[in-house]
Amino acid sequence: MNLFHLLQARASAGKPVRVALIGAGKFGSMFLSQVPHTPGLEVPVIVDIDRDRAREACRTVGWDAERIAATVFTEDGVRAIDGAIDVVVEATGNPAVGIKHARAAIAAGKHIVMVNVEADVLAGPLLAEEARKAGVVYSLAYGDQPALTAEMVDWARATGFRVVAAGKGTKYLPAYHDVTPDGVWQHYGLTAGEAQSAGMNPQMFNSFLDGTKSAIEMAAIANACALDVPADGLLFPPCGVDDLPHIMRPRSRGGVLERSGVVEVVSSLERDGRPVFRDLRWGVYVVLEAPNDYAADCFRQYGLKTDGSGRYAAMYKPYHLIGLELNISVLSAALRGEPTGQPHGFRGDVAAVAKRNLRAGETLDGEGGYTVWGKLVPAAASLKTSALPIGLAHRLKLKHDVAHGEIVRWSGVAFDANDETIRTRKAMEAAFATSGASS
Repeated sequence: MNLFHLLQARASAGKPVRVALIGAGKFGSMFLSQVPHTPGLEVPVIVDIDRDRAREACRTVGWDAERIAATVFTEDGVRAIDGAIDVVVEATGNPAVGIKHARAAIAAGKHIVMVNVEADVLAGPLLAEEARKAGVVYSLAYGDQPALTAEMVDWARATGFRVVAAGKGTKYLPAYHDVTPDGVWQHYGLTAGEAQSAGMNPQMFNSFLDGTKSAIEMAAIANACALDVPADGLLFPPCGVDDLPHIMRPRSRGGVLERSGVVEVVSSLERDGRPVFRDLRWGVYVVLEAPNDYAADCFRQYGLKTDGSGRYAAMYKPYHLIGLELNISVLSAALRGEPTGQPHGFRGDVAAVAKRNLRAGETLDGEGGYTVWGKLVPAAASLKTSALPIGLAHRLKLKHDVAHGEIVRWSGVAFDANDETIRTRKAMEAAFATSGASS
């Protein structure tokens, strides 16, 4: 609780925290909107494949002409990292590009904040280990749900509670797994024309709807918090905030979880489509267990919602503000040398699953597309079955048919073993296969 004072000291000393932002999309724009209001924080470099769009994003969020003129806009992320920068923010959303930028930042001795959770789940455990060895911070992005959940898990453990479950809320129905970009907008209450006029990308928004983004974020949390993942994927149980302690507990205690200590996503919709009462669609939560009768009594005395036994309670945050909160990660890395969550093992992976019967010769189109969705699986099971990670299910051609609902495997696709992203992923698989995927 001293980041602001540390930042004030840097500002007074004329040594602002300098950030290179890579990717001026929605998340990046939200971060940029806060920069003029944060003395001691500067973004002298913005990297984007469309420099004019990046400049327009700055104008849209309120940057004045002087600030824009003083900023370097470039398409070359690797070269931008070499400058007088303290922290690199990777916000492209492209796994291959994210890995490339993270490694360049680590090699240049810069802290890296990985907004790009797709890259984190694909190779984050390896990248974080490389950063630790180099003496720099590799961090999840505060404001996004994985870092916010990791903070709550850390709070619970540091205060002596056992974490039973942790995760987030979302809008979910089982049928969403098969939705394609052609049908996504009806589930958001929009027409295709309205979405297009707002500049909304149907494939990106579909990745949120079809379960892929939830799987990616839960894998990131599992890897950062040493939590397990469900053996057969996320359950997405309908659950409001008042019912978290009752529903999100082990089956042996009357809940829905296969065991204690897992990640899970709760749905804001009942299975018949009715809204859940006091849902957690935009928030995060942690369910904790009292270690003794005295603590359980305190739960009751101080008004916590508990299950019938009084031993299980929940804390939650109803909203997350995405890039508006990203300063916390940037300043934590630069001023404290601490991440706001980072992977320490490989416990969760996200496998590509066929949305329909796929035929040999078809080309996969990745997260939120027409061919596959991402399913959360235990990392050990993913390695054992050679599941193809969703982060690599882009522009790969199928070698044989894959039935609807089946996991796509490495053996079922044609790939270039010399591709740098694939080599990085294979290196991580090899490293954590020998050290233990759940270590």
